[in-house]
Amino acid sequence: MEASPAPAVVSPERPAWTIDDALALYLIDRWGSGYFEVNADGNMAARPLQESGASIPLLEVVKEAREEGFQTPLLIRFQDILHHRVRAINEAFINAIAENKYQGVYRGVYPIKVNQLREVLEEILVAGEPFHYGIEVGSKPEVFAGLSQHSDPESLIICNGYKDDTFIRTALVGRKLGKRVILVAEKLAEVAAIIRVAKEMGVEPMVGLRVRLLAKGAGKWATSGGEHAKFGLSTAEILDAGQMLRDAGMASAFKLLHFHIGSQVPDILIMKRAVREAARYYAKLRQMGHEVEYIDVGGGLAVDYDGSASTFHSSMNYTVPEYADNIVYNIMDICDEEKVAHPTIVSESGRAVVAHHSVLVVEAFGSIEKTPSEPAQSSPVDHKLIRDLLYIQRHLTDRNLMESWHDLTDIKESSQKMFELGLLDLTVKARVESLYWEIAEAIQNHAKGLDPEERPDELGDLDNQLADQHICNFSVFQSLLDHWALGQLFPIVPIHRLNEEPTLETTLVDITCDSDGKVSKFIDLSDTRDTLRLHEVSASPYYLGIFLTGAYQDIMGDLHNLFGRVNEVHVFLDEDDERGYYIEETLPGNTVAEVLAMTQYFPNNLAQKMKTQIDQAIKADRLRPQEGMRLLADYERGLKEQTYLSFKAPNGK
Repeated sequence: MEASPAPAVVSPERPAWTIDDALALYLIDRWGSGYFEVNADGNMAARPLQESGASIPLLEVVKEAREEGFQTPLLIRFQDILHHRVRAINEAFINAIAENKYQGVYRGVYPIKVNQLREVLEEILVAGEPFHYGIEVGSKPEVFAGLSQHSDPESLIICNGYKDDTFIRTALVGRKLGKRVILVAEKLAEVAAIIRVAKEMGVEPMVGLRVRLLAKGAGKWATSGGEHAKFGLSTAEILDAGQMLRDAGMASAFKLLHFHIGSQVPDILIMKRAVREAARYYAKLRQMGHEVEYIDVGGGLAVDYDGSASTFHSSMNYTVPEYADNIVYNIMDICDEEKVAHPTIVSESGRAVVAHHSVLVVEAFGSIEKTPSEPAQSSPVDHKLIRDLLYIQRHLTDRNLMESWHDLTDIKESSQKMFELGLLDLTVKARVESLYWEIAEAIQNHAKGLDPEERPDELGDLDNQLADQHICNFSVFQSLLDHWALGQLFPIVPIHRLNEEPTLETTLVDITCDSDGKVSKFIDLSDTRDTLRLHEVSASPYYLGIFLTGAYQDIMGDLHNLFGRVNEVHVFLDEDDERGYYIEETLPGNTVAEVLAMTQYFPNNLAQKMKTQIDQAIKADRLRPQEGMRLLADYERGLKEQTYLSFKAPNGK
């Protein structure tokens, strides 16, 4: 005899969803650094000057771009954020120098490897002019680019990376032009090469030596520093390099001591230890008679991607002013103790300069759901497995969740075994699968209503099992390579509908054919989340913003599946515009023809080969001539389209 079900538990009515709930769910106030907010309409907006300037709704930028024929995926660059970040870092050091009564100055440089795009570098150099803000290069192509873009004789060009004669000679052209170009030697052989090429060109070089500190960073880039680091000289090699310069009559060329302990250093104490160790090297070298003028503390200034303000690899437990103050104070403290002059401080912050300035907007155009939006309405099937499932469904209560879950998983396993043995037809299997997910979702809903301490641990993974997948029109490999390769976290938020409660726990999948083309780790205040709460995809476009993507992602993306660069718009503030901003430039993404040419499939050859095949089909009477020419025109037209999926805008574009 069946037991009667327990009376249903009536849960209290949930309070209405508010914008404050959206801010808390997506941690916008924590990682946004004042540059991003949710406006009264429930839309994400950028504030490039934080509280001092206009608010720019991202959805309006997307709509304007679409009206001009630029579809998503769309990269939005807020160039004023670049200016604000450059000023913030330089002013932090200027203030720290003043407050500590430091006797040197600060000369920052932007490492162009973080984002080499010309329009990005140009804006940074314009913003940095009042501070004599320079650049750092690390390869032959970068030194060629950097030398041409650099114009301030008071700012620095720091040359890192392994070097050949061409690299060295190009850098020394800068010295001939009166630029402060410092060649940082990574090994003793480079010191010898710099001496030789400089003598050939008749110019005195400016030389830096990278010291391999024992201190090293933390997180994913910890191996950039430490005694087993890829770059840098040991203590003995530093002394040998100094002697080589003296023997060559170039003792005065030794200008800079450099170190780098890794990107995205999350803990200020790590930076403090490294700075003190490097400052000790500097002081001892000065005492030995080397007139070193600069200490370059390298990169490492982190970005708080997850908003946790912690030592987690995607966060940081310090602010930019605290970072500057620690560097200034600790260099000064060691120099005063050793009674040597305070050096000019150089830092190579890249991530902290460019990360905030760009947002990738992608469209979620579909979803893969475990449970149907409505219960399966297939005709009743008389089978014991289905009767057992229906019994579990009818008698589910808060008190029998674990028993029901065990019975449910047992039935699912039994159905699979029976199917493999040929004992279950597809009609029964389909009904079993539908009921399984319906009941699993019901168990999940019951479990959510329990006190967290009473919720069985065994049901803890149900959220992940039942998570939907939002299908998004972009490529992880092209636009978010660090997420795939390194597990880098990026804040992801719908750019609209934030005044509506999101109801779906989901992950993101891209349109590549690779199973790794997904985002399944999301920011959280403690560790990471496996799912992200989003809205249902409706008939209207549903846009997601992927934030803080300005560092590395523009350059490091690959052409997996031949998905190319995305459309791009540059936004500037303008007090004279009624909206407070304008789109200054639009850059189209790669076409199909362009990415095919990168792999030696040239459009003219492709079209000619297709024409040959169509001509053959016409001669064989498989195609009429008019139809064949139409097909060829369609093929050639498709080569001019962009690589991503095309969805028509409301105006039909």
